[in-house]
Amino acid sequence: MLTDYQSVIHELSELIVNAQKPIRVLDALKWDARVKERFFKNKCKKLPRVNTTYYLEKNPLQFDPFKKIQEFHEIERSIRRKLGQYSGVGSIMQRMCHEYSRVVEMLLVRGTPKFTEISQELYGSSEDAFHVGAPTLKDLATLVSSTLANIKDQVVTDADIEKYSSEETVQILQDRFASYFTDKTNSVRVEISDGILADAAAGAERIKIHKGMMFSEREIRTFEVHEGWVHLGTTMNGLAQPVCTFLSKGPPSSTITQEGLAIITEVFTFASYPGRLKRLTNRITGVNMAEEGANFLEVFHFYREQGLDENDSYHSATRVFRGSIPDGGPFTKDLSYSKGFILIYNYIRLAVQRGLVNQIPILFMGKTTLEDIHILSDLVEEEIAIPPQYVPPQFRDLAALSAWMCYSLFLNKLDLQRLATDFKAILL
Repeated sequence: MLTDYQSVIHELSELIVNAQKPIRVLDALKWDARVKERFFKNKCKKLPRVNTTYYLEKNPLQFDPFKKIQEFHEIERSIRRKLGQYSGVGSIMQRMCHEYSRVVEMLLVRGTPKFTEISQELYGSSEDAFHVGAPTLKDLATLVSSTLANIKDQVVTDADIEKYSSEETVQILQDRFASYFTDKTNSVRVEISDGILADAAAGAERIKIHKGMMFSEREIRTFEVHEGWVHLGTTMNGLAQPVCTFLSKGPPSSTITQEGLAIITEVFTFASYPGRLKRLTNRITGVNMAEEGANFLEVFHFYREQGLDENDSYHSATRVFRGSIPDGGPFTKDLSYSKGFILIYNYIRLAVQRGLVNQIPILFMGKTTLEDIHILSDLVEEEIAIPPQYVPPQFRDLAALSAWMCYSLFLNKLDLQRLATDFKAILL
């Protein structure tokens, strides 16, 4: 039985959950198969034929955008009226309303320069700094690319051989998730799909695997921890919330946190690998190129130079320009992976340093946003929110995680260039 206060929060939360249901961002931005067919028919030498009219005709919004924006504004006003201006949980829900409104505004301006402008506001830019004087995501891509070039072909093993079909991958993951997701009231499904750009994608209670592909053991392990343990796990944790049901849905700010959690979990489980890092940092470079004025053909050829075949290069370049036009600015969502990783890693280090280690598992409570962790922690103490059921083992063992971060805090103080000079004799 909910208290009056909990009932008000639940009522407002449900308004947000229901209001966002028809918003399908990636569906509204995708390019259809005919765009690809024409591109290859022109021997990859002409820009894809996509403009503002294309989105209106091929991907019409399944809702009235102006009414939807007004709906979120009304919910935001209701939150202030019923919870007050300074309510912690109210501030989270008000920001969600604002972000969803901006998402709708972004969809309204598909194919125009304004699309990229709003995308950068919601997901960031490759030139954003993490603090004054800090390197940017563009600098990260440069560093990782040069480092990976030094270890090329030195770390490849049998685990990198793509020997599992999409169908075999589905069965492997289905078996693994049956052991991880122990609550049988919500059945987790893994299924084949030919309607996704990515190799794998998580939905509400299912994971889609791209049809007609071959995958390696490393890739399957990545799907397991990234799409399953994190994306599906946080969705199910959010769906289990009795009051704060908004935690089952994620606005753009939570995308950065969720993708960051997924990447750091890959790293902590040793599921990541050089090819995976190269893919993520290439996405940063592709977005940066488009931000600096490169068109689709230039980004396509960049991916070809990275060793991708024409088909993969096309799909990678499409990720950069979906929602935009082939000679317009980028859709910057793909920066979320690396940006989120850096933010989450540093949050964990600081949480350990300041004795707040018990707050770390709260990141998995649902589709959380990093800046809300202190509020969500209070909500758990007040029994308005419940702790997450599904937390990856590496984040359940706070002792081992703390030990790692303690060393990380010290190692960060060492001058790597000075060490390189001192170690020169043994690095030959």
